[in-house]
Amino acid sequence: MTSSAATATPGAKMIYLIRRRPTATREELVANWFANHMPGVIAAQRAQAERNRLHAWRYIATLFDATVDGDHPWDGMAQLWFDEPVPAPAQPHGTEPADTFQQKAEPYSPWATTEYVVLDGADRPELAIQPNTLNAPFPATRSGSLKVNFLVGAADGIDYDEFFGHWLTVHVPNVRAVMEQVGGLRYVVSHSLQPEGAPFAGLAELYFADEAAFKRFRATIQPDGMERFTETGRTLVLRSTTEMIGIP
Repeated sequence: MTSSAATATPGAKMIYLIRRRPTATREELVANWFANHMPGVIAAQRAQAERNRLHAWRYIATLFDATVDGDHPWDGMAQLWFDEPVPAPAQPHGTEPADTFQQKAEPYSPWATTEYVVLDGADRPELAIQPNTLNAPFPATRSGSLKVNFLVGAADGIDYDEFFGHWLTVHVPNVRAVMEQVGGLRYVVSHSLQPEGAPFAGLAELYFADEAAFKRFRATIQPDGMERFTETGRTLVLRSTTEMIGIP
């Protein structure tokens, strides 16, 4: 199969990987992320839009579950979609904390990517976004599915054009076919705009109804040459059962 079957989202998806400070608990980080940080980000993006300035038109945060060892290499990631990449700040966000969340999180920087939506899943009830009804509509939460996040590390010395081409034209169709076979809900790939300086070469997000569907996926998927370009020791596979929706 040679067609990517993927649609590039216009603009840039900016990803912010979040890890709590050693002095903060995960509960403190998450509570302050949802209650004290997300509302401020939502308001700031609305204000930017009203001034006809660059602003995020979608904002979703993913909370990563612990690994089988009980660790959190990253606690989560925020994703904000803009019409163009956001310039890197002079220093990482939160170096001088502006809210309690940033007091709990290590300083973080944007990671610019191009997103390819392979399977949308917008019509799946498991992925429905339900605004709050007794408080402000957003931020809200979404759960009820299993999201598996592949933070992909590249092997040394690869040609990134060749790598990304293989990913889209060979690996994506392979994964999509298996996702459709096992009843996967949603499949999205994001490629780093500047992979040499990015924390990862890219990100793949696979949504399943439950653990059983993911087990069927793992039992069915076959190698397609992607391993020639990637480094297992630099790749993280992190699960999530909760997303926080800031701007749907």
